Amino acid sequence: MKFDEYPILREIKQNLRKLGFKRPTDIQFKAIPSILKGEDVLAIAQTGTGKTAAFAIPIIHRLHQRKAKQRRRDGIKCIVMVPTHELALQVTEVFQQLEQETLIRTRAIIGGVDQDPQIRELEKGFDILVATPGRLFDLISQGHLRIHRVNTLILDEADHMLDRGFLKDIQDLIRFLPKKRQTLFFSATINEVIKKLAYSLVINPIRIQISPKDPVAKNVNHAVTFVEMDDKRFFLERLILEQEEAKILVFVRTKVRAERVCKAMKRVDIESLTIHSGKEQQERLAVMNAFKKNKVKVLIATDVSARGVDIPNVEYVVNYDLPDKAENYVHRVGRTGRGNNKGNAVSFCSSNEKDILQEIESFLGKKITVLEIEKAEYQNTLDFTRDTDNDWKAVLKEIDEVKTEKKKKKRKRRKK
Repeated sequence: MKFDEYPILREIKQNLRKLGFKRPTDIQFKAIPSILKGEDVLAIAQTGTGKTAAFAIPIIHRLHQRKAKQRRRDGIKCIVMVPTHELALQVTEVFQQLEQETLIRTRAIIGGVDQDPQIRELEKGFDILVATPGRLFDLISQGHLRIHRVNTLILDEADHMLDRGFLKDIQDLIRFLPKKRQTLFFSATINEVIKKLAYSLVINPIRIQISPKDPVAKNVNHAVTFVEMDDKRFFLERLILEQEEAKILVFVRTKVRAERVCKAMKRVDIESLTIHSGKEQQERLAVMNAFKKNKVKVLIATDVSARGVDIPNVEYVVNYDLPDKAENYVHRVGRTGRGNNKGNAVSFCSSNEKDILQEIESFLGKKITVLEIEKAEYQNTLDFTRDTDNDWKAVLKEIDEVKTEKKKKKRKRRKK
C-alpha cells in the first residue's frame, strides 16, 4: 500500500512525496490506521523504523480536520513528550516538514535555553507541543502553559524517559490532562516497568510490536574486535583513515573521554567534534548541525545522542567504549542503517569489557561477528600511527576509570 492510497490530507501526501516517502514502513503501516481512528496505541519498535512519522502523519491529519471545522484558536491539542533536547528538535522537524500547507503548527520547548522566546511562542499559539519534561513542568507551574484542552498525549522513547528518572514527571503530567484523550506510547524496548506504566496510561490499546526477536535493524552489519583500552585510539585512527569518505559516529562512555578521544584524533590531523551533556545547548545544536550537513565527518558522543536522533547517512557507528547497559547498544547502533540504508556497527572490546559484550549478545539473542586481528597486524596499527604523543598518564587514568566503573557495576548487581 502506498501513502497516496491512505485517507489522509492531500497536503500531507504532497509533503511525503517531497521527502521521497512512497510506501510506509512496518510500524507506519500498522500504527497509522489505528491512530486515525482515535484509538490508543502501544507500539514497540526498534530505532530507525520510522516511528516519528507513524504518529506525526495521522495526528496532523486529525488535528487539521478539527481545526478546519472550528476555525478558531483553541490552544495546544497535542503534547509529544521526549527524553532529550536533541530528540525534541528532531521530532519537531519531522512534524514541521509534514504539516506544510496545513492549518497545523508545531513548536519545541526544551531546557538549557532562555525560556522567554518560548513563552512568546506560547502566547502566539500553536497546535502541537514537543517538549522535554523539565521545561514543560517549569512553564506549567509558572502558569505560562495550560494543557486542559490537550486531546492527544504521545510518549516517545518512553523507555529512555524512565531510564532518565522521568517517571514521576510523566505521572504528574497526567493530572493536568483531560481524562478523555488519545494516548500513544512508543518505545524501542519493553520491560515490566515500562509495561506497567503503559497500561496505566492507555485504554484498550492496539498493541504493535515490530521484530520482537531482533531488537536491531536487519540492515546493520555488526562486528566486534578485541582491542586493549590504551590502543583504541590507534584503531579508531586507522578505521577513519580507511573510510575517509564515510560519516562516522563514535560512542564513548563519559564526556571526559569524549574530549580526550577528540584531542587524540586532532593529534593525527583528523577533524572531529564532540557532543555531550557538558556542552551548552546552543553548542550542542551547532555541533549536530555541522555533522548533519557534512561539515565534519566524525562525531564523538556520549549516550546523550544515542536515542531517537535521526542523523542522515551515518555509515559507521563505532562503540569506542561498550555501553554500560546492553540495551543502549541497540540505541547507539540505531543511528546507522536507518530506513532503507545499509549501516555498519563496529565495537572495540577491551579485556575489561568482555562481560559487557556477553550481556549485549544475550540481549540481542545472537553472537556478534568477531573481526580477528593477527598479532602482526595489531602491532602494525600501533607502529604506523601518526600520534607521537604517548600520554601515559592519560592512558592510565582511562584504565582506572574503566576499573572503577566495573567495580560500581558489580556492587549494583550484588545489591539487586
